[in-house]
Amino acid sequence: CQLQSQVLKEISVLARIMARRNVLITGCSSGIGLALAVKMAKDEQKRFKVYATMRNLAKKEPLEEAAGHRLGKTLEIKQLDVCDEQSIKTCVNSIPDRRIDVLVSNAGMGLIGPIECQTIDEMKTVMDTNFFGLVRLLKEILPDMKRRKSGHIVIISSVMGIQGILFNDVYAASKFAVEGFCESLAIQALKFKLQLSLIEPGPVVTEFERKVFEDGMKMDLSAADEETAEMFTNIYLKNYKQIFQSLGQSAEDVAEIILAENPPFRHQTNTLYTPMTTLKYADPNGDLPIDIFYKMVFQHDKIFSASLNFIKLLRWRSRKSFDLGKPSQ
Repeated sequence: CQLQSQVLKEISVLARIMARRNVLITGCSSGIGLALAVKMAKDEQKRFKVYATMRNLAKKEPLEEAAGHRLGKTLEIKQLDVCDEQSIKTCVNSIPDRRIDVLVSNAGMGLIGPIECQTIDEMKTVMDTNFFGLVRLLKEILPDMKRRKSGHIVIISSVMGIQGILFNDVYAASKFAVEGFCESLAIQALKFKLQLSLIEPGPVVTEFERKVFEDGMKMDLSAADEETAEMFTNIYLKNYKQIFQSLGQSAEDVAEIILAENPPFRHQTNTLYTPMTTLKYADPNGDLPIDIFYKMVFQHDKIFSASLNFIKLLRWRSRKSFDLGKPSQ
């Protein structure tokens, strides 16, 4: 009886291991990718085996520390550069049977500022990472999922894939491309019984956003006219930090939402930001959101600033106010 009990236990453990879903996540050196990788690796039901990837393995220490004793068990760290097809292929080939049940396309980069001050090469790099990076991943992984008729593709998009924002022209363009691509692909995915989910965060307080902000502060504005340069410095950058302090989510908040059962095709994670994106659907002509954003920025900036401060106060009282990059104590 003891032998039979032991065998049953071992079979049960083996069954759980076999039932685990292999999850490949890109961009795990910080932010949403790191938070999601750790969250899934520490799942109490042990449903996932996480392959957390990053372009530069020299930046893996924060993930290793966060993973703790799960490292090497339910979480493995691998090198993957979404801008390099061979890097993607090597990573996927290193996974047993190349089986990826859940792909989370999270790696990305930002770019803010007047387009006169950005080079075409910088713009191409953003598009290559944010859009073609996703395309490269799917060209390698999608055929296996289609053959098995099983898989879930999760794409970290942005509210700026729905609505463009001042001085985010190129970043918004890359996310618009992602949204259109996935909207088209979702129809085909249904035929192969695949799930496809677009996660659309609003402002998320991460190292990603901190770097974008710092790069914007250091930008050479000499190629822009005086009025545009002043607009970027004294209106956009001035409000950037305040918006994140008032409306910002944590990476952990977004990670919680991704783990939800049966997520919809599109999911905006930040309810505080939803009224702004709703404007786009309220007017098919597109004039309403542009007019309202223009008035908020240039005519009613004091009311806008006061509103952000009020939201920040409410969130501070509920212990959910953030500084750019770190939760406030």
